[in-house]
Amino acid sequence: MSVFDFTFFLFAIPLILGGIGTVTARNPVHAVLWMILSFLSGAGLMVLLGAEFVAMLLIIVYVGAVMVLFLFVVMMLDVDFAELRAGMAQFLPLALLIGLVLLMQLAMAFGTWELGGGVSLLDAPAGTPEGAGAHNTAALGLLLYDKYFLLFQVAGLILLVAMIGAIVLTMRHRKDIKRQDILSQMYRDPAKAVELKDIKPGQGL
Repeated sequence: MSVFDFTFFLFAIPLILGGIGTVTARNPVHAVLWMILSFLSGAGLMVLLGAEFVAMLLIIVYVGAVMVLFLFVVMMLDVDFAELRAGMAQFLPLALLIGLVLLMQLAMAFGTWELGGGVSLLDAPAGTPEGAGAHNTAALGLLLYDKYFLLFQVAGLILLVAMIGAIVLTMRHRKDIKRQDILSQMYRDPAKAVELKDIKPGQGL
């Protein structure tokens, strides 16, 4: 067994165990921790494939932001998970049926994959045609900011519009709520805003 094979199994086995632990853990905090292990192991496999940019995205975005957010939400919410699991038995047949359908779809999808003539996955060149021989991150940057620059900017604009639309749709102006008026606070007169009271000794307010 080579060093590459040993490293592959070193990351692949925790990835499988983490995935199994995520769906079988009864404690939601433990499930999130198992998922973090899966993402870290997946990042290691991405480094072995030469996709170090994707590996850093998995660690920074998913482990560093999304999973930590999930962990804080699960730990802060006072949810009775025992009560939620009480009615799971009645949905077990439907869940098994959906799982069987998913397995059939995966079997159909993977069963139709074929390699072209003379193509080998082991001999496939790393990187992209535009960035052949370059670093993975550099090749990805050449694709995003050179060939697909306009599409990349349009995608960012669509996300911006979607974010603004979500804010506008969820914003509600209620008249019975006292809102902060920053300009009135800045322009107020200290002589009118503060009132001095002469409190005699022994008397309260």
